[in-house]
Amino acid sequence: MAGLLSNLQETVLPNGLKVITKEIPSSPAISHWVWYRAGSRNELPGITGISHWVEHMLFKGTKNFAKDRMDRLLTRYGGMSNAFTWQDHTTYFETLPARQLDLALRVEADRMQNATFPLKEVEAERTVIISEREGMENEPGYLLFEEVLSSAFKAHPYGWPVIGWTCDLKAMTQDDLWSYYHTAYSPDNAFIVLVGRFHTKEALARIGELYGGIPRRKRSERPVPSEPPQSGERRVLVRKPGNTEYLMIAYHTPHISHDDAFPLMILDAIMSGAKAVRSGPGFERSGRLYRALVEKQLASVAYSEFQESVDPNLFTFSVTARSGVPAEKVEKVLIHEIERIRRKAPSARESERALAQTKAQLAYATDGVTAQAYLIGAAELHLGYQHLARVLDKLKAVTPSDVRRVAETYLGEDNRTVGIFKPSKGGTP
Repeated sequence: MAGLLSNLQETVLPNGLKVITKEIPSSPAISHWVWYRAGSRNELPGITGISHWVEHMLFKGTKNFAKDRMDRLLTRYGGMSNAFTWQDHTTYFETLPARQLDLALRVEADRMQNATFPLKEVEAERTVIISEREGMENEPGYLLFEEVLSSAFKAHPYGWPVIGWTCDLKAMTQDDLWSYYHTAYSPDNAFIVLVGRFHTKEALARIGELYGGIPRRKRSERPVPSEPPQSGERRVLVRKPGNTEYLMIAYHTPHISHDDAFPLMILDAIMSGAKAVRSGPGFERSGRLYRALVEKQLASVAYSEFQESVDPNLFTFSVTARSGVPAEKVEKVLIHEIERIRRKAPSARESERALAQTKAQLAYATDGVTAQAYLIGAAELHLGYQHLARVLDKLKAVTPSDVRRVAETYLGEDNRTVGIFKPSKGGTP
């Protein structure tokens, strides 16, 4: 990980835009990322989902790039580009042949200041996003996740879905989107990560030309409400058409800058495989959940996830039961596995294997300019990219007793929310 920070330089433009550059002279490509601290965490009731919707709108045309022209140009040069929105951020990136750096810079600089939000496109995208949400509602796993999330959080905006509630998606206006864009897409609320083959001095000069004239925007900082402590188990039951039962159990845990984050990463790896720089299902056959639930034919999928985020979030366990297996039976086995690691520390061998898996994930995350730019940006978002120099040492310092301690501290009955999905009559949705 120390090598990831070599040849890395930080520059802050007068308008507050931070630029993090890493030259790799041997690379044939560049990867240019723009991160905005604008996700569902930064929204309000009534405009949930607005960060994601604005992300969609920024592909619908800007002052200098008509609709679809960005994609056509990037595709012409063999480029890869995308954008995504999550709880703490909205992010755009392009990976292109090195000689096309200027195109990537021009696209994103224009996107930061010159989006147009035509009313016709706003209404068309409303239909698209509502349809996207309706499709997600046909997925039992997503439905359960949404219900558990909204039950686990009573005050913090992590409790509402990134895509937003349908009532808000139907009610939001062009003015709402325009106002949010002009508030959130401010250079002092963003940072750039540029990795690949370029000359830093020349690249920074061009970035200054394109981004430096974008003014800071007056932003009223609204304190994000703190989630009050949970004082007892919460349970939710979802009934909709489906083919099998699902289980999700969520526990409140600290934010990524807390010292307990590192033992929680190792705990996650022990339960279902390392995923220190990614999220989603882990299918390590050495994981405890796989052995207890999948091998025993109780579940087809079973995984854990420690959510790394700016504010305290959740450690979750998600299980898809085998056909005919009731979720209550799965819950009993899962709770037994959770209690087992709360009572007794994992063996040194098990902890060493979890650490090795995590180190491997970190190594894979530095393969290529796109992966390196993402990893640097994700670290900057949460802790500052300098954190990458310490992460391996922090993980190596985690002991088996640390793992048991965080399990005992956070994975208790009074701190959990249990959700069960049961198919209603009607079969497949």
